[in-house]
Amino acid sequence: MEFFKIHKDIPFMRHALIFNAVSFLTFVLAVFFLFSRGLHLSVEFTGGTLLEVSYSQPADLAKLRGVVGALGYSDVQVQNFGSVRDVLIRLPAIKGQSSAQQSDKLMAALKAADSTADLRRNEYVGPQVGDELAADGLKALACVVAGIMLYLAMRFEWKFAVAAIIANMHDVIIILGFFAFFQWEFSLPVLAAVLAVLGYSVNESVVIFDRIRENFKRFRKMDTVQIIDSAITSTISRTIITHGCTQMMVLSMLLFGGATLHYFALALTIGILFGIYSSVFVAAAIAMWLGIQREDLVKGGPAKKIEDPNDPNAGATV
Repeated sequence: MEFFKIHKDIPFMRHALIFNAVSFLTFVLAVFFLFSRGLHLSVEFTGGTLLEVSYSQPADLAKLRGVVGALGYSDVQVQNFGSVRDVLIRLPAIKGQSSAQQSDKLMAALKAADSTADLRRNEYVGPQVGDELAADGLKALACVVAGIMLYLAMRFEWKFAVAAIIANMHDVIIILGFFAFFQWEFSLPVLAAVLAVLGYSVNESVVIFDRIRENFKRFRKMDTVQIIDSAITSTISRTIITHGCTQMMVLSMLLFGGATLHYFALALTIGILFGIYSSVFVAAAIAMWLGIQREDLVKGGPAKKIEDPNDPNAGATV
């Protein structure tokens, strides 16, 4: 399906150096903020108190967040758990206060606001658990990166694998840079969004790489730059449809999903936008600079001649 068809290739690679300079600057800033400010980790990573509270009627989450915020807690997770009458509250660990003291103080405030509040569960998540989750998250990220590189190297060529993984890590670091700069809470759902962006970005890169390989087989008179420009131009309509529909769903979560899905959707939004950019201007450009050529992708097979008189490469042997 195509919304429109562009008959003249857009010279994307003509401006590749400028766009990659911007990407490099953005990447450096993201790394700087990660080291200077660090990530604002959630309770899952830092440790804290987890409470499950039940009400006799549907809980007003906005009101509950106001009650918790009035106690001096910031970035507290308040969400429904199981049903609209059950609420899960995660409190960060605070020096000088035990988990029992935090629980008693919070329950007193909740009962003052609604006498039907009933504490069903009270657990302390220690920092050891948080360290384990952080380590497991890094392992998951490393496995995804290794899997992507192996897949692309087997399906295409090692130069494409290197180009794609640099572009994908560019997206991930920039997402983390945004969270470090604005000090948005980095939680397990955000980590899941980062892993999803890795897969989403590589999908766009694979589509462009597939078209580059097809163009190398079809257009024998074009050079590498023209082949890449043609591949990107011919996939623009598909990119608009796919990413546009995905972004509409993510924006609906961002605008209407509430506090629970806010940062998850925000990470996906940043990742999708930078994923499109990196697939076109970073991955393709790096593959070009690594010296990708027809011989790397077109191996063997019977030669055939293009006979279509409307084809600009008519007469060429494929």
